[in-house]
Amino acid sequence: MSQNPYRKAPQGHPIRMLPEWEHDPYHARRKWSEPTHCPDCGAIFQDGRWQRGAAPAAAEAHRCPACQRIQAHDPAGYLRLGGAFLAGHRQEIEQLVRHYVERQQAEHPLKRLIAINEQEDGAVELTFTDPHLTRGVGEALQSAYDGELDYHYQDGEYLLRVRWCRDA
Repeated sequence: MSQNPYRKAPQGHPIRMLPEWEHDPYHARRKWSEPTHCPDCGAIFQDGRWQRGAAPAAAEAHRCPACQRIQAHDPAGYLRLGGAFLAGHRQEIEQLVRHYVERQQAEHPLKRLIAINEQEDGAVELTFTDPHLTRGVGEALQSAYDGELDYHYQDGEYLLRVRWCRDA
């Protein structure tokens, strides 16, 4: 019997549970040797997870999964911000996003905001290294400012597209 990948979130949005090792092409197929450090961002793999800290001198150097995604220009999450409210509160919204990301990164260094891009229609698109971070930022915006929040998971991929919009 297969496990249902959807369940209802508190606001009635579906949550999709995907085993990372099957769907994320950047998830290691084998355990990293310990200690390993990322030469790009300085994260270290130790005690079974990527974390912040000083790398021991004997640590192997391998690019972490987040830096691999960033180098390949292959985000795991897209968040599109739109609506009239965005124009008047852009700086405040970006500050909320950055603070949320910083709090997540303190515990999970692979969860990163990749870029903030202006769109021709006045919307803003944010890209992330982790779909859970994308979802969390969208929910933080919804909690702080209301508006409409939609999720779209790509079938068979470790990718989430979120849209947040508030017109007034």
